[in-house]
Amino acid sequence: MRPAALALVLSLIAAGSATAAEPLLPEARAYPSRDSWRQPVPPFRIAERSWYIGTAGLSAVLVKTDAGAVLIDTGLPQAGDMLLQRMRELGVEPSQLKLILHSHAHIDHIGALAQIQRATGAQVIGNAEAAVLLARGGSDDIHFGEGMLFAPVQVQRLIMDGETVELGGVRFTAHFTPAHTPGSTSWTWDDRIDGKNAHIAYADSLSAPDYQLVGNPRYPRIVEDYRRGFAAVRALPCDLLLSPHPDASGWDPADTAAPHKTPTTCRAYADKAERALDKTVAEQTAKAKEAR
Repeated sequence: MRPAALALVLSLIAAGSATAAEPLLPEARAYPSRDSWRQPVPPFRIAERSWYIGTAGLSAVLVKTDAGAVLIDTGLPQAGDMLLQRMRELGVEPSQLKLILHSHAHIDHIGALAQIQRATGAQVIGNAEAAVLLARGGSDDIHFGEGMLFAPVQVQRLIMDGETVELGGVRFTAHFTPAHTPGSTSWTWDDRIDGKNAHIAYADSLSAPDYQLVGNPRYPRIVEDYRRGFAAVRALPCDLLLSPHPDASGWDPADTAAPHKTPTTCRAYADKAERALDKTVAEQTAKAKEAR
């Protein structure tokens, strides 16, 4: 066999083994994404009431209560049908989903939110900043412009920092953590793990991917807001940390035998993010001085 033909065969074998469990969700032309973000994984239990139903690289959490279910984040638009199927597998029919919470209004975390809301009639909850972004479908995003458009969503209930949302005896507390994008929100609730009460924190992303942090005319106090966000995450009740990108909090959903081999804490999560922010601010400050 010629070397080129052999290489092609080996690449096909490797590709097949990587996706043997389930095929990737389709790629989108408008918003290309990593394969792991579109790789379905079997749902697994996080705590007695809480289940992971997202993909290998994007979290979606289902919390089952005595009065219905709550969904936190949806991943990409392509994940909508998968999420509805996962809910059914866990005994939750569409009409039983009552609330949809979210971390922040970027397509990779709320892309399927509109579809899920239409299919279930669930109430979408968010803060005022996120509500504006959701309503305009990501248009004129402060960092990405028109690069992350999604189906618009109407928020039915506006929440304030520290406000609680209750369903079936489970109370979810909203924490404003502006360390990724306007409207960034983290959520905490209590569940039981191995028979013991546990404070679960779904802490929003804490990153600034290619953002203008120094001299940003649309967001002059962005760095101050980031530091407020870091402080808020450090203060969360946090026996178990989840995050919109699971690897950021030590999860590997693709590892069905041990999806949480390297758990991290809320404090460590915030500390690492702040070090990265400090480095970026220093680099951008130096470039700004050179350009003068």
